[in-house]
Amino acid sequence: MSTRTQLRLSSPAFTDGGSIPAEYTCDGEDVSPPLEWEPGPEGTAAWVLICEDPDARAWIHWLVVNLPAAVTGLGRNASGSLPEGAMEGETDFGPAMYRGPCPPSGEHRYVFTVYALSEPLIQGAQVTATQVRADMYGKVLAEGVLTGRYRRAS
Repeated sequence: MSTRTQLRLSSPAFTDGGSIPAEYTCDGEDVSPPLEWEPGPEGTAAWVLICEDPDARAWIHWLVVNLPAAVTGLGRNASGSLPEGAMEGETDFGPAMYRGPCPPSGEHRYVFTVYALSEPLIQGAQVTATQVRADMYGKVLAEGVLTGRYRRAS
């Protein structure tokens, strides 16, 4: 039985289940969208943010680890200029930076999940989502989920 608290995660750029504007995709500026979340529960020491496409075998679009506990959001185009102590991990595109939606066909879902952790993760030079998920085990106090959709113009 999970005791994990659910947090509200939202974006001023799109609603949960709504369309992600093109500026945050490969068809636009390909910059990270603004995100906002509730403060973590007592004991929150750090945050992890993962953006993935479950319609493409959980393709990782963005991975951020060790966001400071006091952070409750990221502004537009935050990738590459994160708060001190935070770092971006490898995506399935390769570079450790945000890469927006770019589905090869049809509409895909893009799931942003923020995790409140009881302690920061110890990370090396190259961080992967698989490694982060394993390292988070037993440390997640709360999580918030925001899903956006995107379909490329024909």
